[in-house]
Amino acid sequence: MKTETIQTLHPDPSKTNKKIAVDKYEQIKAELLSILAVHALTHSELMEELYQRVKDNFIGGVQWYGETVKLDLEARNLIVRTNDKPQKYKLLS
Repeated sequence: MKTETIQTLHPDPSKTNKKIAVDKYEQIKAELLSILAVHALTHSELMEELYQRVKDNFIGGVQWYGETVKLDLEARNLIVRTNDKPQKYKLLS
């Protein structure tokens, strides 16, 4: 059985992001959006929160998938980086 994949996007148009399994994409996307719906987080905080939420029911590298999907969500204008120091991620309102 062939796994359905999605071509993820990258915020830098000159770069190509990865093709990943749709089910993993949807799971990570839902978690990232859920986390950021509460408050803006730094990259480290966001990845740690994601890891804590999915580590028990996700097969694969949580950080790698988290980064790939985060970049895709940025490219799709669903999340944005703030100008704070340190930089944070938040939902685009």
